[in-house]
Amino acid sequence: MPPPSAQEAISEPARPAAPARNTDLEIKDAQLIFGAVWSELEAEVGREKLRFPKEIILLGGAPGSGKGTNTEFIAKARGLTCQPVVISALLDSPDAQRLKNAGNMVGDREVIGLLLRELLRPEYRDGVILDGFPRTGVQVECLKLLVEKMNHLRKDFFHTPLGIHFRQPTIHIMVLFVDEKTSIARQMQRGVKVRAHNQEVRRTGVGTLQEERITDFDEALAQRRYQVFKEQTWEALQQLKEIFHYHFINAEDKIAEVEQHILKELEYQSTLELDPLTVDRLRKIPVAKETIVHARQEMVKRLDIYELEHPELFQKVVTFIEKKMLPIVLRHAISGSALVNTEDTLLEDPLALAMLIDVFSERGYHAVVDIHRIEVPERVDLTTGAITCRVKKVYRIQIHFQGSEIRRSLG
Repeated sequence: MPPPSAQEAISEPARPAAPARNTDLEIKDAQLIFGAVWSELEAEVGREKLRFPKEIILLGGAPGSGKGTNTEFIAKARGLTCQPVVISALLDSPDAQRLKNAGNMVGDREVIGLLLRELLRPEYRDGVILDGFPRTGVQVECLKLLVEKMNHLRKDFFHTPLGIHFRQPTIHIMVLFVDEKTSIARQMQRGVKVRAHNQEVRRTGVGTLQEERITDFDEALAQRRYQVFKEQTWEALQQLKEIFHYHFINAEDKIAEVEQHILKELEYQSTLELDPLTVDRLRKIPVAKETIVHARQEMVKRLDIYELEHPELFQKVVTFIEKKMLPIVLRHAISGSALVNTEDTLLEDPLALAMLIDVFSERGYHAVVDIHRIEVPERVDLTTGAITCRVKKVYRIQIHFQGSEIRRSLG
């Protein structure tokens, strides 16, 4: 028997057939759902205000796989300070709560409508984590349509003063997986912990009550919740994999090991961060093995601005690094520290200096620039004895990175 559709998962027990309603058609058709939501949103806020996050991290997984546990770690790894968007928290209507308590899912139309409006909040501009999205095939298709719309907006506003607000969207995907036995056990454990916590809060009056999910206290409902995941969400996540590149993450290991799995997956997906034009521009500059980036989100934004607003100067800086600096850097690969002195007039432009530092940072290096002004005698006045000097500017660029480790035998 084929798995139930998203609409069937939230319906009441079987009843005599009734004429199809518009909502029944919409729930099954991503184009209808997304088109209706998008039209409402554009009419409500205006096309120039449809500013979605540059980076969207999709965090999905089986019940009890640790999505809530790992959210903070993922946010820290990506340099995000905003709170995650938890889809279940957006759906707090009485009907939605009843469906969740039964271990089922809410309608796609409601999810997409609430989510798109939430993503327009200014605090999510650089990036946001979506906990629990997408969960159905319709939601996967709506995500694809959203990315297409974002790319169209970027194209339309590219050569306008608003261009920086419509940047190349980056989609990162973290999908945590545990088997049914582990899922049920963790749901039950969570119920015990939450109930004990709430009892203590009520007794002492200190702390905040946590949500007590009915599915965390009934093994049959917990099992049903996992089955819904397998029948619907699992299939949706497989469809998602046909559009975006990612791997499922084994979440049955210890927390530290799961975090390493997450970091490895983020590294695998990291080439999607920059605009394709920027990536192509930087292709010949090697990436250090261990990249340590300060304020990465702001740095990525600056690099995209360079490519968008100053492409000619950006190309000159990249060529300068590739042709004049890398040969020196590569000769110091063992020590991990190189010093480059140059009088190139390109660096007289403060913006070019900023570009140079940001390019090295994005590639995994740490660059520091000092400007030395040296007086060089040019001529002497034989009558007065006065010496005329010109000022020579020397740019001393220190570059540090993870050097090669060489083991020497102690004999």
